[in-house]
Amino acid sequence: MEIVITIIMLLVGFSVVLKLTYLPLWGQATVYLVLALFTGMSLKYAISQSKIQIDIWINDPELMLDIAVLLTADVFLQISFCVLSAKRLAGEYLSKTNIIFQAVTQWIPGILIFPVLLALLVEVIFAFPGMSFSAIAWTLASAVFLTGVVLSCIFKWILPEKDLRLELIFMINALIALLGVIATVNGRTAVAGIDSVEWKTLAGVMAVLIAGAAAGYIIFKRKQNKIQYNERNI
Repeated sequence: MEIVITIIMLLVGFSVVLKLTYLPLWGQATVYLVLALFTGMSLKYAISQSKIQIDIWINDPELMLDIAVLLTADVFLQISFCVLSAKRLAGEYLSKTNIIFQAVTQWIPGILIFPVLLALLVEVIFAFPGMSFSAIAWTLASAVFLTGVVLSCIFKWILPEKDLRLELIFMINALIALLGVIATVNGRTAVAGIDSVEWKTLAGVMAVLIAGAAAGYIIFKRKQNKIQYNERNI
């Protein structure tokens, strides 16, 4: 389980670095400054933790379910940013609400990055016993700021195509969602089989799927007809 959580943390950090490449340099510096200040100011909470307490949290099914809700909200924000940004790059029409939402999500680095930075601070404190906690915290905060800005600039230089970076962010967050499901299960499996079929539940699921497919088909056809109509009038 610790390996899965570590992978999720790495992916969250990678996603944030890629996402902030869409901000200007001063915007990147501002967001990374906020993250650095959060890291340094989390010292009082970080030093109150212990290895045993962290292990208890990781193996607590109820807490993992709460974290799964947070993870879902974060993935929703990141994927919404990807979808809306891709539409803007493609020149599609966006309502004012969608434009505002895309701009807001562009400046939000994510929700999970804050607990990730807190966990990183706790691990660094444990890794350097005997050193000043304050020195460790603010050294890590400085590293978060400098490393974040440098990595964002490097990724923007290596991957100048905006659409490619959007695809990477989308795939990373899809993987985070999948790993979040694994972390939520936390080793629990259902061993008791069932012989009966819940026909009402099955019918309800099928009805939702059919309704969703029908709605998607109608929306698709309307967009196609609108495009064909615009092409005929050009």
